[in-house]
Amino acid sequence: MAQTKIQLNAIEDVKELVNAAEKCDFDIDLSYGRIIVDAKSLLGILSLGIRKTVVVRCHGENEEMNHTLRKFAVA
Repeated sequence: MAQTKIQLNAIEDVKELVNAAEKCDFDIDLSYGRIIVDAKSLLGILSLGIRKTVVVRCHGENEEMNHTLRKFAVA
């Protein structure tokens, strides 16, 4: 299970992440504190709020998803 910290700064960023996640046949979770949402859920991600650093956990491997995560990755 891969884990990455990302930051989404606009609604367009959220849409891009959701579109990439929907193409994956495995679970992808976003967490902020104790809250965990499905990365395939636009409303779920928006409920976390934008401009926050969240942790993404991928339960599989997909090159397009990896590219998207690298785009939004933070140190």
